[in-house]
Order: sequence, then C-alpha cells, then structure tokens
Amino acid sequence: MAPRAGQPGLWGPLLPGLLLVAAALSRPAAPCPFQCYCFGGPKLLLRCASGAELRQPPRDVPPDARNLTIVGANLTVLRAAAFAGGDADGEEAVETSVRLPFLTALRLTHNNIEVLEDGAFDGLPSLAALDLSHNPLRALGSGAFRGLPALRSLQLNHALARGGPALLDALDAALAPLAELRLLGLSGNALSRLPPAALRLPRLEQLDAHLNALAGLGPDELRALERDGGLPEPRLLLADNPLRCGCAARPLLAWLRNATERVPDARRLRCATPRALLDRPLLDLDEARLRCADGDADGRGEEVDVTGPELEASYVFFGLVLALIGLIFLMVLYLNRRGIQRWMRNLREACRDQMEGYHYRYEQDADPRRAPATSAPAGSRATSPGSGL
Repeated sequence: MAPRAGQPGLWGPLLPGLLLVAAALSRPAAPCPFQCYCFGGPKLLLRCASGAELRQPPRDVPPDARNLTIVGANLTVLRAAAFAGGDADGEEAVETSVRLPFLTALRLTHNNIEVLEDGAFDGLPSLAALDLSHNPLRALGSGAFRGLPALRSLQLNHALARGGPALLDALDAALAPLAELRLLGLSGNALSRLPPAALRLPRLEQLDAHLNALAGLGPDELRALERDGGLPEPRLLLADNPLRCGCAARPLLAWLRNATERVPDARRLRCATPRALLDRPLLDLDEARLRCADGDADGRGEEVDVTGPELEASYVFFGLVLALIGLIFLMVLYLNRRGIQRWMRNLREACRDQMEGYHYRYEQDADPRRAPATSAPAGSRATSPGSGL
C-alpha cells in the first residue's frame, strides 16, 4: 500500500539510527603499530617485543592506547619526548604536543636502556605506572620524570647497579617533583644508601629497597620517613640487606620495634657483621648486644666482643649440664659400690698371683745348685792320687 500524501514514509523513524550505525561501521579502526601486537584493541594492551630491531619507541601507536608494553628491544637512549614525536637524532616534539593523552601504564623492561634524557616522558599527562626495571641505566637526567603529574608507581628494580654514585645523585633530583608517587621500587640495585628525595615523597605508600647493600638506616633517614598532617606513613621493604649490627643500628632497632607493621619483612632482617652475630635476626637482639669498639664511630663493630647476657646464660647452662653429668656418674658409682669392691679385690688378687709367679721363677733361676757343671779344658789330663806326679 502506497503511503498517503502528507504521512511520513516507513523508513522515516529508522533512518537516523541506520545512518549512525553505518558511520560507526565505516570508521576505520586505529591500526596496530608495526612489530607490535594489540590485545583486545589498542585501548586495552599494546605489546611490542621485536628484539634488537626496535631501536626507538614506535611512532604509530594509536592515540587512544591505554597500556603500552615494550620488552626485549634495544632502545638504548630515550631522548626528550620519546613518546610524543621526538626522534633518535635529538629532534624534540612541540612542547604542547600530546600524542598519547590516555596512556596510563608504560612498561619498558629488558630494553637495554642506558640513558634517560630530560623530558623523556613528556607528552604523557595521564601516565600513572612506569616500569623501567632490568635496564642497565648509566645516566639519568635530573628532569627525566618531569611532566608526569599523575604518576603513582615507578619501578626501577635491577636498573641502577651500574650507574654508581653519580646516578644515585641524579635519581635523587629526578624523584623530587613526583609529589603524587605512591609506589617506588628500588630493589636489586646494590644501593649503599637510599635517595633522600625518595624518603621525603609526601604521598609515598611503599618503598621497596630489599636486596641492596644497605648497612642500616640512620636517625636522619628514619625521621624523613615520618609524616605529619594525616598523610600515610610509607611501608619499607628491607630484607636481604647486609646489616651492620653495631651501635649505629640501635635507632633502627628501636624504630622497628615501635613500627613493625611498617616493615612487612622485619623478621627477615639479619645481621651481616660482626661475625659473632652473623645471620642473627635483628629483632631478636637486645640493644646491649649492639656494641662498637673504641673509635668505631660508624658502628661497624666488626671485632667487638659481644659477650652479652645471652652468651653468659649459655655458659651457665653448660656448667649446669656438666654438673648434672658428674652427679649422675657419682650416683652410678655409689649404686655399684659392692660390685666395684669385688672387682677391685679380684684385680688385686690377680696382680698378687702374677707377682708371686714372677718371684718364684726369679728364685729358681738364682739357686746355685741348679747351675750346670763346667767341663774341663781341652789338653789337660786328670791326675789321680796314686800317680806319683
């Protein structure tokens, strides 16, 4: 039946919806970058693992990507605005250019990254998690992490061991502007001290410093971990560090006992020096055991006599055990006194019989009547009384 004049056609109400569906279907999806893999669409996860062929971050990352993972590449140097258009020749993108406005997680582990220049992560305003673990970092710009106002988690595990003290100083300057940082991973870096800026981060919730070369924490470092104004106090992971259990460790021991919940691995803290306390749990020690030799201002205490109450108590216990053993021995002798007397009498009689036997044989050998007769010398003649000679 043809539609009457003045009435809308049957397709009238459906036409706008069909046009929207057609537009959505005709819109080309953002392509996945070359040498990368997109899982669940670029908005979920984009993973690039191309070995040594990938020497700089891919430029064709979809602008709506949320998570970007690059593993096993050979990036070596991350120049300024490396993810916002800056190239390997040092050309920087325009400061206002933001190519990845929605990127929240960036994982760059095992990429042989040695240098992070100032502003390496410019153009990532939404980045909340950055993982640079397992990279041989040697140089770090003091402004390497600038322009990351939303950064909450920074992982630098097994990444700072080759840089030396200069890299640690640069890290201290680079961490200062990260006021919103919650999690900081510094494990496995052979650190002999913690960056002061890491301890002063106002919103830090956890600092992972296990498996380093920390000999302890001083009073200044412990005070830096305290927070005022209702801010959360950070947790600290310190296991697998060679602690020096000298007099300088007393503030740390007192702090641990008052705030054990802030060090989840407190029971795993063990002494490395002095030798008398090797591998002893720090929390099991009394402060009187933490001694220093004369003139040992740094608290090493490597040759300190640590004979404390516990060791003296062990000596007393050992003496009591010896006394008990002696008492048991005397009781055994008393209970077997008759048998022991009989055994002593039998032994005495056996010895007397043996000595009498020796004496009898001696007398027999000394009797002259039992001596053998001597024979006459050859050539002599026996003379008789009537021979007349």
